Amino acid sequence: MTSRRGFLKSGGLALFGISLMGGIPSFIAEAAASDKIIGPYKKKKTMVCIFQRGAMDGLMAVTPFNDQYLQNARPTLFLSAAKGSAKTPLIDLDGKYGLHPSMKAFEPFFRDKRLAIVHGIGSPNNTRSHFDAQDYMESGTPFNKGTASGWLNRATGLLGHDTASPATPFQAVSLTSALPRSFYGDNQSVAISNLQDFAIQMRGNPSGVNMAAKSFEDLYDQTSSNLLKSTGKESFDAMKMLQKSDIKNYKPANGAVYPNTSVGNSLKQIAQLIKMDVGLEIAFTESGGWDTHFNQGSDTGIFARNVNDLSNCIAAFWTDLGQYTDDVTLMTMTEFGRTVKQNGTGGTDHGRASCNFILGNDVNGGIVHGNVQPMSLDNLEDGRDLAVSTDFRAVFSEVADRHLKISNDKVLFPDWSGNHIGVMRS
Repeated sequence: MTSRRGFLKSGGLALFGISLMGGIPSFIAEAAASDKIIGPYKKKKTMVCIFQRGAMDGLMAVTPFNDQYLQNARPTLFLSAAKGSAKTPLIDLDGKYGLHPSMKAFEPFFRDKRLAIVHGIGSPNNTRSHFDAQDYMESGTPFNKGTASGWLNRATGLLGHDTASPATPFQAVSLTSALPRSFYGDNQSVAISNLQDFAIQMRGNPSGVNMAAKSFEDLYDQTSSNLLKSTGKESFDAMKMLQKSDIKNYKPANGAVYPNTSVGNSLKQIAQLIKMDVGLEIAFTESGGWDTHFNQGSDTGIFARNVNDLSNCIAAFWTDLGQYTDDVTLMTMTEFGRTVKQNGTGGTDHGRASCNFILGNDVNGGIVHGNVQPMSLDNLEDGRDLAVSTDFRAVFSEVADRHLKISNDKVLFPDWSGNHIGVMRS
């Protein structure tokens, strides 16, 4: 029988989802109760990825504050690390780079050498299209639009499961309303918008199913498609595991307080799945609002609010995990950066290189990795952008290889033959 992901690979089918709002229907609960729940599962490492959609301004998140060219290019946006300046100063990390003051929740992790920063990271493809750049980054093939699978789906296939050590329905989970491009492919993955209202995400409608069905039960009964019923079976297996935990009344540990935002709620649910030992190995979620063309702000404003939310959510997640942090590495990503020079509306436009953050106990932290040249005109890409000095695949592959122990870069990033840069400890 054609697998669900194999079927997807064969044609461009429309995405649809059925959300089980208001609780799980009785027929699913009864099906779950009637079967023995398989387990326990061998404890695995977990890699968590956060995609910052819209292109984060890496030069504002982590500023090379001694660069006079950058300061001149950003007369109202530039922040200094000097004490007593009119604006809240940057957090001086190493005498060269300063962390945005709204990201102060990251400072303890950097000082403890658990947080690494890679600056000048980006794609070798110089597109400044959000759609194309995100697609290339999620597929992991920056010069090939025809790649059917995403890099996280390929990573899922390299995790080494077999009949003796089977994967669980929660092996690869996206805390999003729809399956992201990163998870497209032949290997099993699931998108869950909310653990309490477990939303089943599928692609395609191979049997002409009536999309106006009032409930999942109606939809399930309408089709004899093995493909759809196989998808339902995967979802039932996942639901059986969730039935064992009181998700609604979950209390974060160690005094952790998650911001009540999209990223905060997603990371809280990822923490729950990790603690439930349901076999989560790759988790994904996303953060929006990084396309700061207008009124970006400096120490306050849109950008400051965004980085404050991101860093506070990640800090709460790490605090909540407690003893589980030995098994978790978290990594952020964004499709490209912003222009070096601010525009006429107090913002920045689509650029090239940005920065990303990697948090974990096996991370080579307390370092800003990468190579950022002085931002004189002759060093800028196309005379306007911070040049990409680190291919994103060098970082993504190193984190996945070292943390998940998959070590097959030819499959993970088939068009890449570069080297790792040392963001993970040997």
